Amino acid sequence: MGLLSIIRKLREEEREMRVLILGLDGAGKTTIVKKIMGRDVNVIEPTLGFNIETIPIELEVNVWDVGGQKSIRTFWKNYFEQTEGLVWVVDCSDRSRLETCKEELSQLLLEERLDGATLLVMANKQDLPGAASVDEIQKLLGLDDITTHHWSIRGCSGVKDESTSLNGHLKWLTGDVASRCFSRD
Repeated sequence: MGLLSIIRKLREEEREMRVLILGLDGAGKTTIVKKIMGRDVNVIEPTLGFNIETIPIELEVNVWDVGGQKSIRTFWKNYFEQTEGLVWVVDCSDRSRLETCKEELSQLLLEERLDGATLLVMANKQDLPGAASVDEIQKLLGLDDITTHHWSIRGCSGVKDESTSLNGHLKWLTGDVASRCFSRD
């Protein structure tokens, strides 16, 4: 039995996955998590630190929702250990910060502790007038040039989408991670 087989067996017994949800402040990270959890999204406070939620999607998905304020971003690296999935939330209606969004994502993808993590980009706030389209965000972030991570981009509205739709996006990420980390015996 090879090392990879042993690791897969251990991961299968745990049936847990660690997912980090990041993005600039105001992107809608907490709103998306709350909506998936079936909670009220009418009043959302800025995340000053982090929140952890466990979402059962065929296995236990521990979602770490970390604040995106500039002063907090330097601490993101403290949450990278054992992260198997990364959700990058983009506020598509805030065109003035899309370049900053690209720079932050590019820096994240260089982090050694995130090597191999599946990337899900959630192009949020698609319901707002003037929001950048999914295709625009894909091009701006240079997603087609990413070869170091499996990735997908999904358009969404954390406020207006049904929780099942948002949950479906997360299922893509967990399915991709599971296909590489858990054996199919």
